[in-house]
Parts: sequence; C-alpha cells; structure tokens
Amino acid sequence: MNDRLLAIVGGGSWGTALAIALAPRFEGVRLWVYEHDLAARMRDSRRNDVYLPDSVLPPNVEIASEVGACVHQAGFVLGVMPSHHARRVYGTIREHLDATAILVSATKGLERGSLLRMSEVASQETGSARVAVLSGPTFAKEIARGEPAALVVASANSSVASEVQARFSTPVFRLYTNSDPVGVEVGAALKNVVAIAAGVCRGLGLGNNTAAALITRGLAEITRLAVAMGGKPPTLAGLAGLGDLVLTCTGDLSRNRTVGVELGKGRPLAEILAGMRMVAEGVETTAVAVELAHRHGVEMPIALQMHLVLNEGKSPQAAVRDLMDRSLKVE
Repeated sequence: MNDRLLAIVGGGSWGTALAIALAPRFEGVRLWVYEHDLAARMRDSRRNDVYLPDSVLPPNVEIASEVGACVHQAGFVLGVMPSHHARRVYGTIREHLDATAILVSATKGLERGSLLRMSEVASQETGSARVAVLSGPTFAKEIARGEPAALVVASANSSVASEVQARFSTPVFRLYTNSDPVGVEVGAALKNVVAIAAGVCRGLGLGNNTAAALITRGLAEITRLAVAMGGKPPTLAGLAGLGDLVLTCTGDLSRNRTVGVELGKGRPLAEILAGMRMVAEGVETTAVAVELAHRHGVEMPIALQMHLVLNEGKSPQAAVRDLMDRSLKVE
C-alpha cells in the first residue's frame, strides 16, 4: 500500500473537483472515469469537458479507465460514484483493494431496496472495516476553483477519521473529524430531498418566507430520522446537516434544487431528468426516505409530499397546500 497514492472512483463533477483539490496532498492521484471516450479526451486536454469543463487537472492526476487498476495499491480510495451504482462498483474493486487502505465514501445518497447508507454498502461489498464518510456544504465548481470550504470526515473508528483529516486537509480544504457517520450520511442524503422541495417553492414563485420555513422544518424532520437511526443531534446542527442543507436549498448550482424549480414551473420529471447530464441524488433518495420514516415510526411530511410529486404524479401546488393544511402542532 502507498499512502501517498489516492484513488478516486467516479469522474463526475465532484470526483473531478476532489482530484483537483487533493492533488497537492498526494504524490499521485488516479481518477477513474466510467466513460472511455471522456477518459481519452481528459488525458489529452486535461479537462473534464462534460462535467467540469472550466477546470484544469494537475499534472499528477492520472486518468484511469479500469477501476481495478485505479485502486491498486492506493492507500486512500475515495468513492464518488452515484448511489445506484455504488454496490456494483464496490463489489468490482474488492479484489483489487489493499487490505489496509482507507475507504472514504463521498456519495450523498441511500440505497433503494436495502435502505442502507453508502458506507454500509461499501463495507458489505469490500469487506473493509476502515471506512469513513466525507461530507459538507460544497459545490464542485467552487472546490475546483480553490475557494475555501469546510467539510466533515466521519468514522466509527476515530483513528481512520484522523488519518483522512491529516492527509486531505489543505489551506482551503478544511476537514473536521466526527464520530457519527450515521448522522453525517443521513444529513447528506436527506438534504437533497428538502432541496427539491425548496426548488418547487421557487418554481411556484414563492418567496423567502417560505424558503426559510421549509429549510427549518426540513432540518427538523431530517434530525428526527437521523436520531431514530442512531445519529446524534449535534451532527445535524453542523456542517453535514444545517450547513449542507442551507447551501443545497439556496444555491443556484444545486442540481436537486434545479429539479424542484422545474417541477414547480410545471415540467414533467422525465423531461427534466432527460436534460441533465449529472445525477440529482434527491430523486432516488426521496422514496428511500419515506420507507425509512415508516420503518422507524418517524413523521417526515416534506419527504412524503416530495415522494408523491416525484413518484405518484401529485401536483406541486397540491403538495404545498397539503403541507400547510396539516394539523397544528407545537414546534
């Protein structure tokens, strides 16, 4: 194993941005790109012309087309694939993964069917116990431009989290350790669901009062679910909870918010998704959130209404009306 070698599994906008941000901290960075034609162009141009065309890859970033070769002997393996591909990809790299490598999941989603978090999928498929989670309020374009950002690295193993913190931190990429991967991953995944709702409100022409109420109540229901699953309330008040939620619900670069905006304007979901190259994880996560809420006996009205809009054809106007018409409660 070479702890000066980083493998990044997933060459979308976030994987590419992380390659750029972390390149100064490693002798070599391997970036696995699924699309062979894109990988070839990236080797020639040093740019990801599909997902992050304005940013140049550093010289020590190698583009890999074979995922096994990408992770071979790497001391750190960063998983940045879409959640619906995670199990297959982690299963593929198992035989190539060094037994002492640290596996870091940076995918913000939950698995449909199993309802598992991404770090659980990674552990199941690779057999690794050295697993951490990376999350926080970040947009790929801003990370690639070198703008300052703060993130959380969480692991049940404090030494694993500390090793990632020490290796990944730079003057503009600040990491805090956390011992609550459950809270971090639930916050990371569920904020995308609330961001779709925030976009719906914007698309319907609703203003800042509505957005503030939605973000606040969204945080409340995310926290309820996270705690029911074993997470800790302070985690959801931090970078991976409130911080990421505010960014994703208000930032114009948010893919999930964009989906919501277009839904609010009356466009069909299939048409919206057909026009997007990048994955909006909240679309997949919403149904999982509703299943988890049912399993744990937790009330999640925002997630439920977004599920009805996304998967059962309910109109955004009716969803907002039904949220407001719910029985009155104590905060």
